[in-house]
Amino acid sequence: MRALAVTERDLKRFIRNPFVIIASIFMPLMYLIIMGNSFQGELKHLPVLLVDQDKGPYARRVVELMQALEDGPRTLEITRENDQKKAVDMVRDGFYKAVIIIPPDFSRDVVKNVEPQVGLLLDNTDSISANSISGAVSRATAYLKTEYTAVRPDRSRPQLRALELYKKIDYDASLVPGIIVMAIFMGTTFTGAFSLVMDKFLGIHESYLSTPLTRFDIVAGTIMSGVLITTIMSIIVMVGGLLITGIKLAGGANTFILLLATMILTALGLLSMIFTVLGRADHPRIVGVLVGFLNVIFYFPSGAVYPIESLPGWLRTFATVNPEAYAVHAFKELILKGSGFVAVRGDLMFLACFTAFMLFLATLTFKRTM
Repeated sequence: MRALAVTERDLKRFIRNPFVIIASIFMPLMYLIIMGNSFQGELKHLPVLLVDQDKGPYARRVVELMQALEDGPRTLEITRENDQKKAVDMVRDGFYKAVIIIPPDFSRDVVKNVEPQVGLLLDNTDSISANSISGAVSRATAYLKTEYTAVRPDRSRPQLRALELYKKIDYDASLVPGIIVMAIFMGTTFTGAFSLVMDKFLGIHESYLSTPLTRFDIVAGTIMSGVLITTIMSIIVMVGGLLITGIKLAGGANTFILLLATMILTALGLLSMIFTVLGRADHPRIVGVLVGFLNVIFYFPSGAVYPIESLPGWLRTFATVNPEAYAVHAFKELILKGSGFVAVRGDLMFLACFTAFMLFLATLTFKRTM
């Protein structure tokens, strides 16, 4: 296959430049260290399930208080669910941040002053969202029964039992999926289309025109070398991030296979996208300007450093077509939770479709000319 000759040439040239390799690996890790101790913020639009097993008057009051959080400060987005097991499974699979459970006989316990309890199961792999939800629900349920001012402790006030589904995840550890995506993006910018732009700038590209290489051979060969290099870099960054934060990779061999598939699909998609954008560029300065722009608009609305649900509406809309958002979600599910295929099925499907579309555009827009 003639494309393999292009791949081999790009690999050899990249290996001869160790500074680029070191920068591509250490820069995401520096982001992890710095950003892991920097970001704070007020969250909004956090998706939460509510299971009412009581249906009594005080249970309805809890529902009203939760809806007040949705309508007022917009901290939560409440979805009603009747099946408790289904609700917990949807939180485990990353579709919701938490589930609020109003147990049977809740209203009776309120009337009898026997410390009624509201259950709250949190997805604590996103520690910022978990803390915001727990605090908001605790403050809201404190106003459940306020007919009088108690001299003694009010035992009728519901007690919130917050149960975390996973072991404690610090904020810096929650950034590991994001820095893997950053490493993939950096790898795709230092390989792939960038190599082609440098060839044009140095006049090496003219040698391709004297060979039987088709434009598909050139595009496919360049992208294959970029995918191989980027995947290796991403694995190194992932291992470094796990060591820095002290967390262990959840799941077993199946999880690692899904991780690898996500890395490859993300690298393929981003490489093809950048090839489409830079396929006709002929100066490395253009690469620098566009890469910096693309990094900002794709990385920060991806959920890597801040929950997508709390972004402004127009950014949430953009996130629905942002490939990095799907990659970050998949890495969070696999690395921090050890989830299975069901949790990342939608992410992989989007990345596969995005890759196919961008690869088609890259081949279509690339011209085998000087």
